[in-house]
Amino acid sequence: MKTIAELEEFMSTPSEDLVQDIQQLDGDIMIVGVSGKMGPTLAKMAKRAVDLAGVRKRVIGVARFSEQGLKEELEASGIETIQADLLNEEDLDGLPNVKNIIYMAGNKFGTVGNEHYTWAMNAYTPGRLAEKFKDSRIVAFSTGNVYPLTSVLSNSCTEDVIPNPVGEYAQSCLGRERVLTYFSHKHQTPIVLFRLNYAIDLRYGVLLEIAKQVQEGKEIDLTMGNANVIWQGDANEYAIRSLLHASYPPKLLNVTGPETLSIRWVAKEFGKRMKKEPKFVNAESPTALLNNASHAHKLFGYPRVTVEQMIDLIADWVVSDGHTINKPTHFQEREGVF
Repeated sequence: MKTIAELEEFMSTPSEDLVQDIQQLDGDIMIVGVSGKMGPTLAKMAKRAVDLAGVRKRVIGVARFSEQGLKEELEASGIETIQADLLNEEDLDGLPNVKNIIYMAGNKFGTVGNEHYTWAMNAYTPGRLAEKFKDSRIVAFSTGNVYPLTSVLSNSCTEDVIPNPVGEYAQSCLGRERVLTYFSHKHQTPIVLFRLNYAIDLRYGVLLEIAKQVQEGKEIDLTMGNANVIWQGDANEYAIRSLLHASYPPKLLNVTGPETLSIRWVAKEFGKRMKKEPKFVNAESPTALLNNASHAHKLFGYPRVTVEQMIDLIADWVVSDGHTINKPTHFQEREGVF
C-alpha cells in the first residue's frame, strides 16, 4: 500500500461475517465521536457492510468536525453527519433517537493540567448520553488502561480481573464504565464495554513508533517490554459486531490481538526489513499493561490481519516515507501520566 486511499479501502472492507451480522441487526447505527483516529474507517466499514447486506439502514457520524474536510469525506461515502458538541446540552438533546450507538468520544492526551475536562468527557458525558439513549443498545469504547500491570509470563488479564487503574486518565475511563453501568441498571439498557488495547494503523500506533525509532537510529526503551496490538480494521469490525452482543448488565469485552508481543522482537523484525540494527536501553520489566482477549476471539474469530503482516506493511510505509499522524500512544507509560 502506497496511498492513504488504498489504506482506508483496505481497512474499511467488511468481512462476510460482518455483513451477515448487519442483516440481523435492527435499526440504524450512529457513531458518536466519529472524528477520532478510528471513527472514520469504522463508519465507512459499517456503511459498506450495510450496502453489501442489501438492507435499509442509516449510518450516522456525530462529532464537532474540527478537522477540515472530514465531514465532506464521510458524506461522500454515504454517511450522514451531525455536527455537535457533546458537552452542549442542546446539541446532545438534538441527536436523533437511534437504535444502535457506537460511543467513541473521550479524552486522553493532555489530561495532566486539564483533568477536569478529561473527567467531564470520559465520565460525565457518557451518563448524559446513556440517559438520552436509554432505549438503544450501546457499544462504548473503553481501554485496557483500567487494568493493573500484569505479569508478562501469564497475560491472565481477562475480563474477570478487577480494575485497578493508574493515573487520572485511566481512572476517568473506569468512571465512564461505572456511570454507564449505573444507567444500564436504571433503564435495563444493553451495553458492551469495549476495552481496547492499541489499535494499529500504518499512520499511527505502537508498531509505527517502534519502526520509526529503528529507522531513525533512536534508542528504544524496553522498560515496558511487552504490548498487545490489533489491526484497526479488525478492532472496528469487532466493535460493529459487538452491537449484537450488548446486554444488561453490561458485557465486558477485552479487545486486542492474541499475542503478547516482545518490543525487543518487534524492533528486531523491523531491523531485518530495514537493514538496520535496533538500539535498546533499559531492561524489560516483569509486568506490562496487557489485555487477554480470548473471549472476543471466541465470539468473532482471530483478527484477519496478523502481526507479521502489520510489520511488513508498516516497514514498507516508513521506508517509503508514508504520511503519519503525530499522535504518540505513550504505550511505555507505567505511571498513567498522559
